[in-house]
Amino acid sequence: MSLKANDPSRKTWLDLPENTDFPIQNIPFGVFLTRDDIITIGTRIGDYAIDLGALHQLGYFKDIPLTEDIFLQDSLNDFIADGRKTWRAVRNRVAELFDATNNELKSNEKDKETILFTLDEIEMQMPVQVGDYTDFYSSKEHATNVGKMFRDPENALLPNWLHAPIGYHGRSSSIVPSGIPLHRPQGQKLPKGASEPIFGPTRHLDFELEMAFVTTASNHLGEPIPSEDAENYIFGMVLFNDWSARDLQKWEYQPLGPFLGKNFGSALSPWIVTLDALEPFRVEGPKPVKKLLPYLETKGKKSFDISLSVAITPDRGEETIITKSNFKYMYWNMSQQLAHHTVNGCPVNSGDLMASGTISGPTPESYGSMLELSWNGSKPVKLNDGQERRFIEDKDTVTLRGYCQNHEVRIGFGEVSTRILPVFKS
Repeated sequence: MSLKANDPSRKTWLDLPENTDFPIQNIPFGVFLTRDDIITIGTRIGDYAIDLGALHQLGYFKDIPLTEDIFLQDSLNDFIADGRKTWRAVRNRVAELFDATNNELKSNEKDKETILFTLDEIEMQMPVQVGDYTDFYSSKEHATNVGKMFRDPENALLPNWLHAPIGYHGRSSSIVPSGIPLHRPQGQKLPKGASEPIFGPTRHLDFELEMAFVTTASNHLGEPIPSEDAENYIFGMVLFNDWSARDLQKWEYQPLGPFLGKNFGSALSPWIVTLDALEPFRVEGPKPVKKLLPYLETKGKKSFDISLSVAITPDRGEETIITKSNFKYMYWNMSQQLAHHTVNGCPVNSGDLMASGTISGPTPESYGSMLELSWNGSKPVKLNDGQERRFIEDKDTVTLRGYCQNHEVRIGFGEVSTRILPVFKS
């Protein structure tokens, strides 16, 4: 099925703000609560949310084989499980309905009132029910920086890193959408020079600039997914902030890896941008340093040119953009990640979330965490209002943004924004 929705010359009859992340060529998918307190699956064009459940009930998808309740649910899991043919058909139909030359919906005021919402009339929800969440460690620059900080700088990367995408199984219950605040976590940590741990709030709270992809139901128990087929099972991508408590993590991560230092909270952008919408922005990723085992070999352009940024806004202060990076720096691509994840026969389900790991670029201005930007607190980061940050403080708001742009179109992800609250007190 052709990607008619991607036509860069297409215009919409909706009013669009300049440089919107959500032109008619994007058509992402999300879940929102309407002004009538109804949860529905929808999409977005410009600053309008579109109720796909209402569109379906009014007969606008009559030529697409969809179940009656496919959009009347509180998650995208079943829609995603329907497969790429369905996703493409719906995106193409939405693009057709909102095309400037199409009067089918444009001239029907009653239906438009039912279907269209302004953003202040809705409340975004988690787009999927995440059954399983995996966090990879796939930025060579980030892994090298961390290795230099805490191990032998001459051997910053561990021996396995260049041979396979390293990851760990995270906690899906603490993943929240943009706008939900998180409390500062507490736990055990080992102060510098001490021989015994203490308990208390983290002093080294950190963001991680990441992206994540959402899978569809793809394989049976015991069945690997070949790298060349992996993208067929990837629905789309979101911005992802995998919060970290560095001091807790440093004490606990050996020998089993992240635990309380990571599982207290992660946040994602609520609109899932499909791989189809990102098609015009494909690029080749970094060349492998080591020869790869055959199951990890990929051909062609498997990465995407996605400009990323992170901003800190202190309480009652102004926003400061502290880093700018790009998804194309990722050493291990999504196809390799999914192939490695399943090569042992691990089954993947609809709505599973696979995060990239911190995305750092080659220069200090492109590092994807406070750990790197402040070099473990030794180089404070200056904010626009004169304040400094070594790590994230209470009442700070951290905002991740991302978009793709060429000479024809801009496709964006919006943002994922999280405010940090003090330690929870009962």
